[in-house]
Amino acid sequence: MAKKTPKPLPELSWLEPRLRISRLLSLASLAALAALIVAWNLIFTLRPSGAGLGAVVIISIALFPLLIVALGMILGSAKTHIWACILINVYFVHGVLASFASEQAWLGYAEVALSALLFGSAFMHTLWCFKYQRKLAGEA
Repeated sequence: MAKKTPKPLPELSWLEPRLRISRLLSLASLAALAALIVAWNLIFTLRPSGAGLGAVVIISIALFPLLIVALGMILGSAKTHIWACILINVYFVHGVLASFASEQAWLGYAEVALSALLFGSAFMHTLWCFKYQRKLAGEA
């Protein structure tokens, strides 16, 4: 078998704006997803008796996984973006299941869209970040 030559890495000038945009997009979608979860649980699922402590507990449990990866994503860690890609699947599945509810299906659609956007942007940020680091190390 003939040995394949590795594909050359893109230039740093090509990678830098893509890194910046994908990181900002992943942070924005993470913040939007957190805001959607808070709004969904406070506004749209209020019972006539009021929110009480139950809503705070539900919001805390729902936001805890996002808060775990938030700091690493803010700092720009590529490994945290990988973990965000894995973790966001829970929110994607929840959004798909919630989209079958007749009253608040649009909230499920919004959660699916935001989680898909976060997955795609975090994945691309990770890919470009590792290529950027390889290029800085002197790899052709």
